Amino acid sequence: MGSVGRPKLGIALGGGAARGWAHIGVLRTLVAAGLEPDIVAGTSIGAVAGACYVTGRLDALENFALALTRRRIFGFLDFNFAGSGLITGQRLNARLDHHLEGFQIEQLDRKFVAVATELGTGHEIWLRKGSLVTALKASYALPGIFKPVQINGRWLIDGALVNPIPVSVCRALGARVVIAVNLSTDIFNKGAVIHDHEAFADPASSEDSDPLPGSNGRAAMHLLHRQIFGKSDGAPGISAVMMDAINITQDRIARSRLAGDPPDIAIGPKLGDIGLFDFHRASEAIAQGAKATERAMDDIRHALRVLAA
Repeated sequence: MGSVGRPKLGIALGGGAARGWAHIGVLRTLVAAGLEPDIVAGTSIGAVAGACYVTGRLDALENFALALTRRRIFGFLDFNFAGSGLITGQRLNARLDHHLEGFQIEQLDRKFVAVATELGTGHEIWLRKGSLVTALKASYALPGIFKPVQINGRWLIDGALVNPIPVSVCRALGARVVIAVNLSTDIFNKGAVIHDHEAFADPASSEDSDPLPGSNGRAAMHLLHRQIFGKSDGAPGISAVMMDAINITQDRIARSRLAGDPPDIAIGPKLGDIGLFDFHRASEAIAQGAKATERAMDDIRHALRVLAA
């Protein structure tokens, strides 16, 4: 049994890049209602949100998300020209280390699993032991964006390629009632193309912010910016194409897996207007997550009552 004698409640937190801030609203609403999940499984951004919940760091994650602006987001993109990922991830990793360093998954108060994909085999990997930070890095390692993470001799990438919303993990860990948070139920409005992309870049007149000295350096950064984020005429850049392709794949896989192993409760925040790169719109995503959870609250309580009988 779970908290206060009720059936064990599991929550599967799906991937979805910037839309993942909605998980904060979902978790906050459940906690406020006295329905704290006993088992948490997450993929990609869902793993990050789930880890912050089980370690008591949800406040820190929310404060970080709400403080993001377009320029600050660009500041976290430490580009890598020679490795297997477009972004080294060192700046993001430093933030994770600051809040979650030292946590071992098997020592957490609640059961937690981060889902990743093994390169080469395509095997679904459940990370349920070892360093929490390392597991998160593997779970959100978008192919081509972040470099793969090696754990126990395996190279791992984003778990959304195999299990975008890990309902099956919650069931395997003993959850009697499983809530699935699907960030892709409302995707028809806006994809991953970044509009007004120049707002991400530092002013060209600022010498201090120019990572490559001289006018040639500024020109190189401008070219890189266009290639990654797209042109002003609306043509998508490299990262936008990659993210949209992954999002389409993730959505199709999620539909298939949820049909074969449906959750007891499905929460689908209305996030179609929030692009996959819109990390600066955390307040909207959090609010939508809270609203969707409020709508599902009666169903959650009903499922818990039925299975407790």
